[in-house]
Amino acid sequence: MAHPNDELIERFYAAFARHDGDSMAACYAPGARFSDPAFGDLRGEEPGAMWRMLVGRAEDLVVKLAEHEAGAERGSAHWLADYTFSTGRKVHNDVRAEFRFEDGLIAEHRDSFSFYAWARQALGPVGLALGWTPIVRAKVQRQARAGLDEFLAQPGTQAGGEGLTR
Repeated sequence: MAHPNDELIERFYAAFARHDGDSMAACYAPGARFSDPAFGDLRGEEPGAMWRMLVGRAEDLVVKLAEHEAGAERGSAHWLADYTFSTGRKVHNDVRAEFRFEDGLIAEHRDSFSFYAWARQALGPVGLALGWTPIVRAKVQRQARAGLDEFLAQPGTQAGGEGLTR
């Protein structure tokens, strides 16, 4: 029988595959922490809002949960995403996730992937030439943060997603 936190991971990625940002956000504990190479560190309502924003804008996103495991306190997942980035370039992202759970919810979530591999795909020649540099990573994080801040400033984009248009 699967641990309830293992089922939580399955529920999270099933919602991701359905582009259901509200259900993804509901998997996080209050005060949750998230980090990845593109967005950096997010806290509280920000992780849920990020997923709502991303799946709300996604037109051709395909997500596959390749493997996962979880126990009482920690878990992990390997997931794959295929989508068209805002540059019009196709991206295949191979992501490893680590989780820490509290009270049946995700308290900490860290996604890891090769930023250089992502930048080569998403940014084309600039990513190929400079995607490995801290300058490009910082620029991507600033742009991602600005997009999230703009999304959060819209009415109804915080907890529950009421009034959110996709």
